[in-house]
Amino acid sequence: MAADALAIIPGAVLRNLADKLYEKRKNAALEIEGIIKQLSTAGEHDKIAAVIGLLTSDFAMSPQANHRKGGLIGLAAVTVGLTSEAAQHLELIVPPVLNAFLDQDSRVRYYACEALYNIAKVVRGDFIIYFNKIFDALCKLSADSDANVQSAAHLLDRLVKDIVTESDQFSIEEFIPLLRERMNVLNPYVRQFLVGWITVLDSVPDIDMLGFLPDFLDGLFNMLSDNSHEIRQQADAALSEFLQEIKNSPNVDYGRMAEILVRRAGSDDEFTRLTSITWINEFVKLGGEQLVPYYADILGAILPCISDEEEKIRVVARETNEELRAMKSDQTEGFDIGAILIIAERELNSEHEATRIEALHWFSTLLLRNRTEFLGYLEGIFEPLLNALSDPSDAVVLLVLEVHARIAEEPHHFHHLVSYLIHTFHNNHVLLERRGALIVRRLCVLLGAEKVYREFSTILEKEGDLDFASTMVQALNLILLTSAELAELRSLLKKSLVDSRGKDLFLSLYPSWCHSPMATISLCLLAQAYNHASSVIQSLGEEDINVKFLVQLDKLIRLLETPVFAYLRLQLLEPGKHTWLLKTLYGLLMLLPQQSAAFKILRTRLKTVPFSENLKRTSSANPYSQILQVTEDGNRNQDTPNYSAINFLFRLQQFESMQQQHRDHLKNQLQSRKSASATVLTQVRMSCYYIQGQSWRHVANISAFDY
Repeated sequence: MAADALAIIPGAVLRNLADKLYEKRKNAALEIEGIIKQLSTAGEHDKIAAVIGLLTSDFAMSPQANHRKGGLIGLAAVTVGLTSEAAQHLELIVPPVLNAFLDQDSRVRYYACEALYNIAKVVRGDFIIYFNKIFDALCKLSADSDANVQSAAHLLDRLVKDIVTESDQFSIEEFIPLLRERMNVLNPYVRQFLVGWITVLDSVPDIDMLGFLPDFLDGLFNMLSDNSHEIRQQADAALSEFLQEIKNSPNVDYGRMAEILVRRAGSDDEFTRLTSITWINEFVKLGGEQLVPYYADILGAILPCISDEEEKIRVVARETNEELRAMKSDQTEGFDIGAILIIAERELNSEHEATRIEALHWFSTLLLRNRTEFLGYLEGIFEPLLNALSDPSDAVVLLVLEVHARIAEEPHHFHHLVSYLIHTFHNNHVLLERRGALIVRRLCVLLGAEKVYREFSTILEKEGDLDFASTMVQALNLILLTSAELAELRSLLKKSLVDSRGKDLFLSLYPSWCHSPMATISLCLLAQAYNHASSVIQSLGEEDINVKFLVQLDKLIRLLETPVFAYLRLQLLEPGKHTWLLKTLYGLLMLLPQQSAAFKILRTRLKTVPFSENLKRTSSANPYSQILQVTEDGNRNQDTPNYSAINFLFRLQQFESMQQQHRDHLKNQLQSRKSASATVLTQVRMSCYYIQGQSWRHVANISAFDY
């Protein structure tokens, strides 16, 4: 066959085809073109094939660069000579040209581009069957190190795009796998090449690029973080166009793309995050039921972005979150409340307050809409929700309490909540000091003050740590006396001697309040049980009146001057009717150091009590003797007619029993400290004796040596 070709092509032409001068190669190619035209006209295609074989084996595949250049220009000349009949010989012509794209010689690669360009101009649409191979070759040449090769590749690329856009034989299905594979390339020239092709193919009405968008969407998003501004701009423009098409298309595969967007929403690149969240926002609005199985993943992408440093991202993320939470998908197939709860629980540990707050809003929403399903997962999320009560943010704690309040509609959950709070306060006294009032007050608003205080009291009554029980009761008592949220509870306690509900509440709180003498006295003052308050004061022993007691007493005296105890101060206008109140207040006065500010405050208040003139005369102008006289009178030993409704004698015994436990506990603590101190002192002394003994031995040894 090679011999036939040599007979067809003159030897001089073949020599010129391999010449180092371009002009000689060009002239030889023109002669070959003429010969091929004659053979084509005569229908001698076997001879044409022989010529192509010769150009391929002896020239295009030659180890000599000039031979390869000649072979490429010769193959192009054959195609031009064949004109409309070139298609039947393309399988012999195109492969050696494509092979030359990988040649080590940049000039050979350049002539390969030129040859394929001329071939493509002749065959046009028949060229499409080699599109993937040509695309792959052009993809590599777009990043060629030689500028001339790049320029030639660009010209060829534009021609191929024109051919593809006008062809009805192009197969997008066969092309997409190759495109998907190339989308991960990082070279900026290749990226520009790829985006250019995506844009061109998307502009062809007969090519459905949107249907294959999930296959290369991730690659486009990856280009948004490219160092080249031009590439970022091109990728963004392509994505914007696709998003617009999605809005106008009735059939979109939201699911596969949602997975990509969720991953990209966590990108380190700000522009990528913004674009991803913007797409997710549109998907949530457009996707409907298609997105239900992906709710958890989408939520996992949105919540961190709510706290993004970039304001635009925060705004879009918040809007998307609201859209997602507003969607009614409770009964939709594929709605996985467990997966959403896992995401919300995870974001409770976020370092950003805004994200933690939105996570808690999701807990509230799911609890409201899917209570039964929510409670089914409670075992796994209850502990993290309880731990969130220690959050440094007040806003977060308030929302956590709202969630707990909704959970606590079941009695056992309510008991668990209060028990955990007491346990947490026990282990974290700082939390009790800083957040105790906030937590208790909010719970009282959400669940009812009476219910909350009764539960606290029931649990604290059995508290084994007496020191903590006293501290906790003092905290609850202070909240009771000062918080506006507990005004109704205080009003109910004021009726303890005349109303059954008030009485039950008083009796419910009293056992645990006995842990603190001052809390007990405060409770009695609220309940207007002044006789019992006086008895409690009289029962106090020397050990009970310590620094902590005096600090609490100081607080109470100051609270007596607040609006909460306005009723008590007004009762002082009738000293004859409220003599036990006077005796209680004078009892408190006697316990205070005279130099203290609280002593002066209370004494000043008591000086304003309007004793009657004849009472003053009968008691030698001494109001104290009047009080003693009246309180000792058996006919006037009660401030209210229903005082006997409560067995105060038993309550006093209960108080004294509790205080005795505290005294014994304090003694045991002191003894333990003394024993520990004595042990340490003994160890120190023994160490000293040992050191002294070693020193004396050392001195003795030195003396013996000297002698």
